[in-house]
Amino acid sequence: MLRQILTYGAVAGLIVGVPMFAMTLTVGHLPMPWGMVVGYLVMLIALSAVFLGVKRRRDRDLGGVIRFWPALGMGLAISLVASILYVLSWEAATAISGLDFAAEYGETMLAQKRAEGASAAELAEMSAELQAWSVQYQNPLFRLPMTFSEIFPVGVLVSLITAALLRNSRFMPAR
Repeated sequence: MLRQILTYGAVAGLIVGVPMFAMTLTVGHLPMPWGMVVGYLVMLIALSAVFLGVKRRRDRDLGGVIRFWPALGMGLAISLVASILYVLSWEAATAISGLDFAAEYGETMLAQKRAEGASAAELAEMSAELQAWSVQYQNPLFRLPMTFSEIFPVGVLVSLITAALLRNSRFMPAR
């Protein structure tokens, strides 16, 4: 089972990590709404490996039957591997490209607030908050869990849905 977890987790990690790595090196940082849509869509596609891995275990190794908790555990383990690879991809991409994500994010948020017509005092307060956040983001003990928390909750949701569906042996039975 460990081999399946590592294999499907690596596949999911590569599916989500390689495009992010390539986009960071070539395009830089996408505009926020588009970046979020593309990012989470790629995460969902990549984490379909959770479903495939649990289904394969159910159908090939367990005779077509798996209980909820073992299915959930396997799904979470695959998601964990994928999430670690996602974090490593982000770290490598930002290190190689020299992208200062915190500064770009701060500029984007301030520009958005300016466009909304915020007062000078509101802009100054937000700028101070973003500056403090930027300093925190430079610390790997802050940045790594923050990046991990972008993808792992999606993996938890996919794992829950997968376990709920595949515990029913009549759902997509083995042929």
